[in-house]
Amino acid sequence: MAPITLDAVSLPAENEYPGQRLGLPREGRGSIARPGRRIAALLIDVASAGLIGYAFFSAPDPVTGVPFANPIATNLIFFAVQILFIPLLGGSPGHRIMGMRLELASGGWVGVWRPIVRTVLLALIIPAVVWDADQRGLHDKVVGTVLVRT
Repeated sequence: MAPITLDAVSLPAENEYPGQRLGLPREGRGSIARPGRRIAALLIDVASAGLIGYAFFSAPDPVTGVPFANPIATNLIFFAVQILFIPLLGGSPGHRIMGMRLELASGGWVGVWRPIVRTVLLALIIPAVVWDADQRGLHDKVVGTVLVRT
């Protein structure tokens, strides 16, 4: 008898692309939003919160006299935008501009409490930079959401 080898056997990869385990397509509409889009959306949201904070809550630096945005007000604006826009529009302004939406991993509306918990975890930074094989941050995994392309 000839020896049995595994050369002829093709074992399926556990996760060939991000989102496969979640039943999402490889690319295009409904696929996992890639890091470039996610980072660009975050920069848009942070910059817009900073501009609003500067426009309405600026104060002069005590040493130089140069006005700067109040960091507490800017962070509160960022939180408010995330918490309000995600359930109402399916994503923050940055998400929508970059062609993404936030939905439940099982599909559907994220509800009201998930954006609150997700934003608090996003503010801690670490949960947002630790990803799984599906490129979902811990802040998304905890609340059961996924950021997909529109």
